[in-house]
Amino acid sequence: MSHNGDIRSEAHSSFLGNLAQRDPPHFFLLNYGYEMTRRSVVFAEAITWTYYEPLGTYGSSAEHYPGKVRAFGMGAGVKRFLWRNSYVTAQATPFLQQFIDTSRAELQRGFQLYLQSRVGYHLEFFGGRWFVEPSVAFNYWPINTNFPTSFKRIEDGARNYFLFEPGLHFGYRR
Repeated sequence: MSHNGDIRSEAHSSFLGNLAQRDPPHFFLLNYGYEMTRRSVVFAEAITWTYYEPLGTYGSSAEHYPGKVRAFGMGAGVKRFLWRNSYVTAQATPFLQQFIDTSRAELQRGFQLYLQSRVGYHLEFFGGRWFVEPSVAFNYWPINTNFPTSFKRIEDGARNYFLFEPGLHFGYRR
C-alpha cells in the first residue's frame, strides 16, 4: 500500500464494451483520490455512459428503449483498506440524464442518484506506482426521474439495483 498523502489517479473505460458492441455504452470514468491515512482514501469521479435498456436488467432486458439514455455524473466516495490489500468503497454519484430518441433528438432530461459499494483487492506494480484492482460492485439508484412515457413503459417493473458487477480498475500513484 502507498504512503500518507499520496495522490491516486485512475482512468477507466469499458474497452470491450466500447469496441465490441454494435451500440457501445461509451463508458468513461476518471477517478482522482487522496490518501488520508494508510487505510483511508477519499476520491472524486467524473463518469459518463450511454445505455439502451433498464440498468437493473442490463444485458438481459426483454425490450430496449426507443432510443438511449446518455448520463453525465460527478461523484465522491471513500475507500477503506481492511485486511492486507483488500478494500471496500462507498460512493454516491448524481447523474444528469438525456433521453434521446432513435432519430437522435433529445426528448427531455432527468436526474439519477446512483449509489455504489465495491469490494476488491489492490495489487501494486513497478515500485508501487501502478496498480490494478479487481473488484465486485453492488449498485442501487433510489432516484431516477423524468423518464419520457415511451422509456418509462420499458423501465417500469425493472429493478433499481444491480448486484455483483465485476470491475477491473487500474491506475497510477504519484
